[in-house]
Amino acid sequence: MKVLVTGHAGFIGFHLCRRLIADGHLVSGIDAMVPYYDVRLKERRVEILARSNAFRGHEVNLVDMERTRAVILEEEPDVIVHLAAQAGVRYALENPRSYIESNVVGTYNIIEICRERAVTHLMLASTSSVYGANPDVPFRETDMTDHPLTIYSASKKATELVAHSYAHLWNIPTTAFRFFTVYGPWGRPDMALFKFVDAMLKGEPIDVYNHGKMERDFTYIDDLVEGIVRLIPAVPVRGAPVAECDSLSPVAPFRVVNIGNGQPVTLEAFIEAIERSLGRTAVRNYMDMQPGDVPRTFASADLLAALTGFRPNTPVEQGVEAFVAWFREYYGV
Repeated sequence: MKVLVTGHAGFIGFHLCRRLIADGHLVSGIDAMVPYYDVRLKERRVEILARSNAFRGHEVNLVDMERTRAVILEEEPDVIVHLAAQAGVRYALENPRSYIESNVVGTYNIIEICRERAVTHLMLASTSSVYGANPDVPFRETDMTDHPLTIYSASKKATELVAHSYAHLWNIPTTAFRFFTVYGPWGRPDMALFKFVDAMLKGEPIDVYNHGKMERDFTYIDDLVEGIVRLIPAVPVRGAPVAECDSLSPVAPFRVVNIGNGQPVTLEAFIEAIERSLGRTAVRNYMDMQPGDVPRTFASADLLAALTGFRPNTPVEQGVEAFVAWFREYYGV
């Protein structure tokens, strides 16, 4: 197939592109290369992708409708996997406008272009943050998601709603997947694992929010990519649910799917896994909960399993080991 991935220079996009290339697909990418974090890390990812003749990247900001349209018309993808977004829950407190522009407007442009040029499957990245502080666990795709706690999660929920409307009006087969705390090699420097490892190797303290009394459904990057790849042929069909737990819309070829490990880990246990991997003890700086944070995330992977036969299953210890090995090699520490 011809697959276009937005955000190909990002953490998840890079890994997905590598997998699609390895599977024999023709892959194109769109990325704005914004300096939200070290652009050199993004450039290094792109260099690796560019080694393959099956990949072609375009540096374009999705807010620019005309340039985005030109790329999509040129590449003629069968499938679009839209991962590009302004990431980060906490940065939204400082620069909320960037989330509206990148996440809402950029996603609208992709969806509108899909109305003009039909694709067999439009796939959108959403987030577990749309569940807010839902006390009912595990989080299921059919749960209410009307109370986002951050601009980031609100922007992602907005894209789900816009995509559903377009799927209904113009019969665009669409899957929105909700990610749960993705981690692994080539990860983002603003994520906890990256910051913890960096600080611990430098002998600096780490900030532990809510005094460590949080749980996260950590999902290893390879498991996430496996889930996305298996969902590509699972094209939503209006009026054809696959299981009782299916989130398929009653009025559109649209569904949302969790991709998460389904095994929440306490923040303390996560730090202890890092300590074992590094062979050193963290100096903890315990702090109160940050605005917009939630005490726990916990995915139900039942729908993913029903659609694909796959459930993420990489233990945190294994995933942390892989990240630490990459970090040491990449930075020479």
